[in-house]
Amino acid sequence: MADGTDQPTVASLRRALRRATDGRPLDPDEATALLAARGGFLDELLAVAGRIRDAGLADAGRPGVVTFSKKVFVPLTRLCRDRCHYCTFATVPHRLPAAFLERDEVLAIAAAGAAQGCKEALFTLGDRPEERWPQARQWLTERGFDSTLDYLRACAVAVLEETGLLPHLNPGVLSWAELQRLKPVAPSMGMMLETTATRLWSEPGGPHHGSPDKEPAVRLRVLADAGRVGVPFTTGILIGIGETPAERVDAIFAIRRSAREYGHVQEVIVQNFRAKPDTAMRGMPDAELHELAATVAVARILLGPGARIQAPPNLIEGEYDLLLRAGIDDWGGVSPVTPDHVNPERPWPQLDELAARTAAAGFTLRERLTVYPEYVRRGDPWLDPRLAGHVGALADPVTGLAVESARPVGRLWQEPDDAFVPGGRTDLHATIDTAGRSADRRGDFDSVYGDWAEVGAQVSSAAPASDAEPRAELRAGLRLAADDPAALLEPRHEAAALALFAADGTALDELCRIADDVRRDTVGDDVTYVVNRNINFSNVCYVGCRFCAFAQRERDADAYRLSVEQVADRAEQAWAAGATEVCMQGGIDPKLPVTAYADLVRAVKARVPGLHVHAYSPMEIVTGAAKAGVPVREWLTELRDAGLDTIPGTAAEILDDEVRWVLTKGKLPAATWVEVVGTAHELGIRSSSTMMYGHVDHERQWLGHFRVLAGLQDRTGGFTEFVALPFVHTNAPIYLAGIARPGPTWRENRVVHAMARLLLHGRIANIQCSWVKLGDSGAAELLRGGCNDLGGTLMEETISRMAGSDHGSARTVAQLERIAAAAGRRARPRTTVYGYAG
Repeated sequence: MADGTDQPTVASLRRALRRATDGRPLDPDEATALLAARGGFLDELLAVAGRIRDAGLADAGRPGVVTFSKKVFVPLTRLCRDRCHYCTFATVPHRLPAAFLERDEVLAIAAAGAAQGCKEALFTLGDRPEERWPQARQWLTERGFDSTLDYLRACAVAVLEETGLLPHLNPGVLSWAELQRLKPVAPSMGMMLETTATRLWSEPGGPHHGSPDKEPAVRLRVLADAGRVGVPFTTGILIGIGETPAERVDAIFAIRRSAREYGHVQEVIVQNFRAKPDTAMRGMPDAELHELAATVAVARILLGPGARIQAPPNLIEGEYDLLLRAGIDDWGGVSPVTPDHVNPERPWPQLDELAARTAAAGFTLRERLTVYPEYVRRGDPWLDPRLAGHVGALADPVTGLAVESARPVGRLWQEPDDAFVPGGRTDLHATIDTAGRSADRRGDFDSVYGDWAEVGAQVSSAAPASDAEPRAELRAGLRLAADDPAALLEPRHEAAALALFAADGTALDELCRIADDVRRDTVGDDVTYVVNRNINFSNVCYVGCRFCAFAQRERDADAYRLSVEQVADRAEQAWAAGATEVCMQGGIDPKLPVTAYADLVRAVKARVPGLHVHAYSPMEIVTGAAKAGVPVREWLTELRDAGLDTIPGTAAEILDDEVRWVLTKGKLPAATWVEVVGTAHELGIRSSSTMMYGHVDHERQWLGHFRVLAGLQDRTGGFTEFVALPFVHTNAPIYLAGIARPGPTWRENRVVHAMARLLLHGRIANIQCSWVKLGDSGAAELLRGGCNDLGGTLMEETISRMAGSDHGSARTVAQLERIAAAAGRRARPRTTVYGYAG
């Protein structure tokens, strides 16, 4: 049964059923065998699945309740760039009166639904039609929209403000940045995975051949990105389109992995293929209903009691009892107003009939919202504050289900005036060095980071960095480091570069000596520093970066938020103490007003016009732009005009998504980091560059990271410095979970700083070592191994201290001078961009 096409033996079916009955985990072969259950075996399978479903409903506090969403279907556009061979929803321009529904048409549908008590507006549309159809591009351009997604966002806001219905968006394949941009206008989104069988996409004649958005790897990336962004997400499988039973099971396992890692899959649809006339697959047989029931049951067993599983009631030929026995707990969206535009030949059942058929099977039908009750009750980080009022007006605060008697009413889509309330442990910057943190982890440690077992499995399955390099490569690397260090970045010299990263003993001493010679030739012997103050204006954050010990929940004891006035006060104090720079960064606080970033800059500049404002990581920038609904370039331009001078190149960690998604969960992808920083450089906003190392990474990824930085510097020239950031492990969640190693070794610290000097030679002149993370003696040692800068006085530092760094949070000028003296050098102050100061 390697490919799942052979029928399982009776013995294998019985064995799989016995394991399922006993609650033991099933492997893919066992799950595939269960798909073939029929007759008495099917009855046993359904009974197991039903018990698991019932236990899950009891745990959720709604035993015996099966849900549905009362909705309207908004077919925003039926044009699509894909060519799925079974689809009748997508069509061609000459068969439509217009490429898109007009805004007024959308609102008319939504208003009709609101009048009937509907609470969901399901936006379904083709993928990026403007990339295939000139008519779609022209329609959008004439109305001032750059893309279908821009128009979708505008329509969603209009529906919220004018009708109060809650948008659920199904626009197909989205990038991480696009998900960020749409999240504020929709409580939930969705995209069917359909299948993980790549051959159905890649081979001519396959149902997805010629459809770029149906490549399984692309759709799995969307599913993961939705989790990283924190979107309550609907997905599912389509059965009977030519996949084998094993391929069907593989798709369920793929959904399970993503759901466990991110906790964002709010429901899984198991939908049966129904052949339609006028399609290439009109001759394919429909998926048989006992096959559908077996698939639902297997999905229930694999996904577990906490999963919400749906089967569309208009596609099951009245077999309500069969599907309820199989383990579903939701009927999906049902509309009393609009047809199912994807399956128009199969009308939805009347709600009274649906309730009666559900009751006949022993269940109670209850209405839910488009966003499932679990996410309604959790609130942050799943719901944007601008949606909280819309959702709260329709939801029972205790159960999270819909208040069935509630009628949607349009309300402004805006941030609540009282959402961001300054307060909490605002003295953390001072008391972190005396009282310390309240606990070694935040209150939602077991949930906010995803399933630690899934995270750990990704690390353990990764290929090792490399074996020890031959001595010949090491000697060649040292020669190249002395003669042409930047050439080590070239692919043809990769073996030599990796050999240097592995250097130890006398070879490491020689590497550091060469790096220090290059430093001396490049920037001289002066050790530089900047007199500055860090201001972290909020540590409330729900992104779930697994390395971060700074982020807190709103209600955690160490959480705080500073007001604009408090930030300006601290900036003024810094100026009085001789600072030339203030560095401002904060958590990705969902309640931070969209105007706050520019307001903070303006307040500092108004109070201290001469102070250099170095602020906002690329993650903060992309999040702010998404909340504002504007391109990153426009957002950065606004910040620059407000007085922003430079940005920190933090949030880089390792610019390799393989390790990045293990380390950060929800932070921006590497390509987006490069886009944000590159855009800032193009606008004249320079930045630092960074790399955090010593956690779940390896040398080959370090080399790749340096290549990314070098490539961007070649294009923009905007980096002022490189800062190597050793991972501080003590309170880091990923270390507490037993996945990351306890920070880099001292050998690794020496080699990373030396290699930074060599690999970035000719591109980035200034290499900084962090006294916060390395301590005074460590910093002094690295000043003898290629570094020329000590960073800043800081005056306050909470990020590393919350992680467990024990080197304090501030240094005086005299203390920095002593560090330089310990390295046999003199120190002098600099500006943020490495001009002379003082």
